Order: sequence, then C-alpha cells, then structure tokens
Amino acid sequence: MEKNTTTKKKGFQMPHIYVILFLFSAIAAVATYFVPAGTFERVPGPEGRTTIDPTSYTQVESTPVGLIDFLTVIPRGLIDAGEVVFFTFIIGGMFMVLRRTGIIEIAVDNLSRKFANNSVLLIPILTTVFAVVATLIGTPELSLVYIPVILPLMIALGYDSMVAAAIALFGTVIGFTAGVLNPINTGLAQKISGLPVFSGMGLRLIIFIVAVTMGVLFIMRYANKVKKNPMNSLVYEDDREKREMYQKVGNVEKIKATPRQKYAALATLVFFGILVYGVIGHGWFMVEMSGLFIIMGIVVGLIAGLKTMEICEGFNQGFRDVLVGAIIVGVARAVAVVLEDGQIMDTIVNSLGSLVGDLPAVLSAVGMYVVQLLINFIIPSGSGQALVTMPIMAPLADMVGVTRQTAVLAFQLGDGFAHILYPTSGYFMAALVIAGVPYQKWIKFFIPLFVGFVILSVVMLIIAQSIQWVG
Repeated sequence: MEKNTTTKKKGFQMPHIYVILFLFSAIAAVATYFVPAGTFERVPGPEGRTTIDPTSYTQVESTPVGLIDFLTVIPRGLIDAGEVVFFTFIIGGMFMVLRRTGIIEIAVDNLSRKFANNSVLLIPILTTVFAVVATLIGTPELSLVYIPVILPLMIALGYDSMVAAAIALFGTVIGFTAGVLNPINTGLAQKISGLPVFSGMGLRLIIFIVAVTMGVLFIMRYANKVKKNPMNSLVYEDDREKREMYQKVGNVEKIKATPRQKYAALATLVFFGILVYGVIGHGWFMVEMSGLFIIMGIVVGLIAGLKTMEICEGFNQGFRDVLVGAIIVGVARAVAVVLEDGQIMDTIVNSLGSLVGDLPAVLSAVGMYVVQLLINFIIPSGSGQALVTMPIMAPLADMVGVTRQTAVLAFQLGDGFAHILYPTSGYFMAALVIAGVPYQKWIKFFIPLFVGFVILSVVMLIIAQSIQWVG
C-alpha cells in the first residue's frame, strides 16, 4: 500500500532554481551579442541619488559577454549581493541561537494555547500588521525577520511553512506596493516625476485595502485546507522535521520559563525595539540590522545561560540552514551583472519605454504597467527601478495623455507584486529558504493570487486613466 501511495506519474518537473537562474544568465549573455549596447547619462537625482537623463540615450560600442567573462558572473553576483547574502546568514544564525535558549518554544507554547480555538484569526492580524509597517516605511525585506518568528507558531497551530511564508511575504509586498506613505517607491517616484510627495493617497489606500483582503482570504482558504488535512499541504514532506519539533508544543504540560529565560525574552524585545527605532529613525538597512542581530544573538544567549561555545555553534548551525538561500541571492544577481557588462540594460529600458508611446491612449497606462513588470525582472529593487524608469516614464506620460500620478502608480504596481514572483529578487529567495519552502512549490501556490493582483492592477490603472487621476 505504501508503495502505491508514493508512486507518482512521470511528467514535467520544474528544474532546480540554480538551473533556472543559470539559464537566465546564459540567455542574457547571448543577448549581449544581438541587442545594441547603449547607455543613459547619469545625473544627480532626489536625495543625493543618481538617476538618468531620459533624453541622453546613446548607442555605444558593443561589449558582448564572452565565455571567460561569463565564468565570473556568478562569483561577482555573490559579491554584488553581499549585503543580502550576509544578512541572510546572520539572521539564520541569530534565530538558531534564540531557539537554543528555549525562548521561542516558550513563546510558541503560550501563543498556541491562547489561539488554540481561534488560530485562523492570526492570519488577518499578522498580515495586516506587516502590510501597515511596509506601507509606512517601505521595507519588504523585514519578511526575513518575520518568518523565523512566526514559522514555529504556524506549525504548532496545525498549519505549514507555506502559510508562514505567505503571511510575511504577502503582508510586506502588499504594503510596499500600495505605498500609501512609502518613501522607497511612492515618495521617490513622485519626487522624480515632480509630484507632491504622497499625493494621491486615497486611491492608494483603496488598493491597499483590496489587496490585503485578497491576500488574507487566499491564505485563509489554503490554511483551512491544511488544518483539516495536513496531506493537503504543498510542503508536507518539507515540513516533516518542523512538525516533529513544534507540533508537540501546546499538546503537553505548559512550558515554564526559568528566570534567565524571562530576562532573555525581555532582552529580545528590547533589541527588536532598537531595530524598529533604527529602521524608522535612522534609516538602518541590512548592514546595520546584521550588526544588531550579531550582538542580539550573543547578549540574549549569554543572558539565557548559554555558554560561548553553544552560542558559536548555534550561529554555525543557522548559517548552514540558510546556505542555499544565501547562494541563490548571489546567483540571481548574476543576471543583472551580465546585462550591465554587456551594456544592454539601458537599451532594454529605453526600448520598452518607447513601446508605450505606440499604444492607444486608453491602454498607455496599462502598457506602462507591463513595461515596469518586465523591467522588474532585471532591476528587482523599488528605488533602483524608480531611478532608472521614472525619468523616462514621467515625460512619456505627458506625451501620451497619461497623468504623471497614474504613471507613478503603474510603476508601483509593476514593481511591487513581482518581488515575490521573480527568482531574481534576492530578499524573496532568501525568505523562501528561511521558511523552508522550495521556489517551485511557492510558484504553484502563488500564481493564482498573482493573476488576481494583475487584474486588480489593470482595473485600477484603467480607472485612473479614465478619470485622468491627478491625486
């Protein structure tokens, strides 16, 4: 009987993510032989950032990426993405130290008992909180912090790692995309476009509410299926070890914290308070957060009574657990390295931008959205994409009869939701590995909702274009 249940029909299997990213890099390298090389002139932009002069595009001598150059793109991608790579390692190490102190298991035990009869309520609560934070400060990378915190809880409550990843990733990407008061995408794009910063808040708030509702209902539907029958989980086999570790929590006698563990838990909250203060008040990003997490792991571990050797081994084990995710980040960056070496990234951006001008007026806003969606694959950064595309899209919007406010919205929607779809998005791939969710299974899970997000985006842009939205 066991033999029959494990037998599967042979069919198409998604290649390993390493293979996918290598093929993308190879295709990009081949393209450097056929796509004309070209560049925009870089000029000072808002807040001291470098942007482009949209009228300065010129073709330059072709610099195709040869075999020897191609051999180095993955190592160079790892170097270029070093900030994300090492952040992934450090956050994995820090949370492993916290697990060794026992305070995570105690927190999970308490929360799982409290929400035992209403566990599904945690999904809208956590998703909305994460979305609100992201729409105010614009840091979807915080999903890397959220996932290790909520993952044990979701497993203990009878869900799976896909639910934990979805709560963190959906919440942060929806908040970031809607950008009600997000300085990273909305604020910067509006500055570049010559618009009042954070104008048009009303329509963005509507998009925020609708998208959060869609995300929450989507997660809850899947979570209820897993709760009723764990075999419905897309990551049932991947979660085997986690279920053995966490689902026993809450089913035995309540875990009592020692005085040292209580002090360690208090210190953890203090460190997270410092993290929030640093991100909001001083613009901290991955380097500063990494440094804080190293100190946090050491201090909390010592307070909880761990020996220095145990703390070091905790970091080492955490590093090993997220190794694949950290490497994927660098491999994904290799695609952009190839396009930059071949000097065809600006050519691609210029060509896609020009295509929008050939569309009927009513479809111009949608065309801008599609262009931004495509460009996001090679520039998976909100601020980076704004600095490259908005100097082109803002004046182009004037020419085709689209308001600049709508052009900014097209950028937000095209840039945002795809952050948790494309394998070239570094923090996203790292988040999946921290959650223990294979990329192929995430795509199977997420594609239906992504299609819903695309429909929402197109509808909102048609409405904005129809009313000639100015904010």
